[in-house]
Amino acid sequence: MRIFQMQRISAVALLVFMTIHMTFLHYDVLAATWLPYEISHSTVMERLASPLWKGIDIAFLFFVLMHALTGAYMVLTDAEKVYKQRKVLAWGAVVLGAAAFVYGTLTILAFQVV
Repeated sequence: MRIFQMQRISAVALLVFMTIHMTFLHYDVLAATWLPYEISHSTVMERLASPLWKGIDIAFLFFVLMHALTGAYMVLTDAEKVYKQRKVLAWGAVVLGAAAFVYGTLTILAFQVV
């Protein structure tokens, strides 16, 4: 039951973070138009250096990983052949998620304005 709840909570969080992402990174709120596809490298670096955006990106990463790994776990444990190994799969998902989260967080934190 917790996996189901985690999946739903992460889905709601992903809707929030995806709306923030699309609104502020691909849409010019003041001009009410979509930004051109060519976003400069300096703009991306400036955004990633901001502590607020780092926090948003880290939270986004957390909920993406949680949603993806709980979804994969639920799909795999639906198969009767794999049901007996569900604890191994759960711990594998936890380890994979933790490793990906640490790696992604360190990558996000590495960005600084030069």
